[in-house]
Amino acid sequence: MIPAGGMDEPLVHGGDLDAARRLFPDAPEPFIDLSTGINPDPYPLPRFSADVYARLPDPSALDALAAIAARAYGAPAAAHVVAAPGTQILLPLVAGLAPPGHAVALAPGYPEHARAAAFAGHKVRFARDLNACGDAGLVMIANPNNPDGKLFGRTALLALANELRRRGGILAVDEAFMDVGPPEASLAAEVSCGNIVVLRSFGKFFGLAGLRLGFALAAPPVAARLRAALGPWAVSGPAVAVGAKALADSVWIEQTRHRLAEAATRLDAVLAGSGLDIVGGTSLFRVVHTATARELFDHLGRAGIWTRAFPDNANWLRFGLPANTQAWRRLNVAMASFVGRTSIVRDRASTDKPKTLS
Repeated sequence: MIPAGGMDEPLVHGGDLDAARRLFPDAPEPFIDLSTGINPDPYPLPRFSADVYARLPDPSALDALAAIAARAYGAPAAAHVVAAPGTQILLPLVAGLAPPGHAVALAPGYPEHARAAAFAGHKVRFARDLNACGDAGLVMIANPNNPDGKLFGRTALLALANELRRRGGILAVDEAFMDVGPPEASLAAEVSCGNIVVLRSFGKFFGLAGLRLGFALAAPPVAARLRAALGPWAVSGPAVAVGAKALADSVWIEQTRHRLAEAATRLDAVLAGSGLDIVGGTSLFRVVHTATARELFDHLGRAGIWTRAFPDNANWLRFGLPANTQAWRRLNVAMASFVGRTSIVRDRASTDKPKTLS
């Protein structure tokens, strides 16, 4: 089983403001994009000389970035780190490390995992927990999970990796949101075992998704295969420079973790105060469950606020963090008006019910 629509059709993701404007052409601008889990307060970009843009990145700069990333993510050494133009391009390469066979992707989970495995020649099925992986030769999961933020424990993941190793299989753990997760949950330090590959996203936590930078952490022979598949100069000079500076900025990283946690608590108050059931997330996003998800999505869209709906779960919506005071204000106003409108509808429905005679 592969994602609906086939491998050649684009999957639905957050962040598509072109789609938002097509769907809600009369919405006020600027659109507020709450559909992703990207930090709305990005790392401050350093100034570059024109030379950074004019030259290919030096091998020494790439080596320095790998060493900094290894320290930041907890990988054993720079030899275990592969830099890429975003983790998306790494998914089918990682899936191709396992011989074509049976692959398992998590459900609910990031849909690109299943498609990447299918592109690599695997027959893909979905599982809801780690105990249902059967005889798979490849398992691809996100930890924390995307989209519900579920965390998988190290013990269970390492047990699964050991089971896969006995049959020559690969465990790919997409830690795109681990920057805001508990550090002890990461498997970055365990990649030397040979059949664990960890993916780390730069763009989400640092708020620079457009820079296109991500990393695979793997045993050195596996890392070498991935580098060879990417070819030379896979990462741009500006991405190398920004990545090295940001990943080494421990003060900004700690302050940002604290700031995002506070913002997520503030978002909880807005969502729970509107009667929504928060069912998961990380400090970069929240997922709510409500029977009025479609109506709320439309209401917010008409107000110029783009949230993430899920075709396979009509009762879920994902909310990212508003970027500034104006965005928070517009979200509060839109949610209050929706609550007021739906309350009126409920009251009218109750009033219109025929009275029962005693």
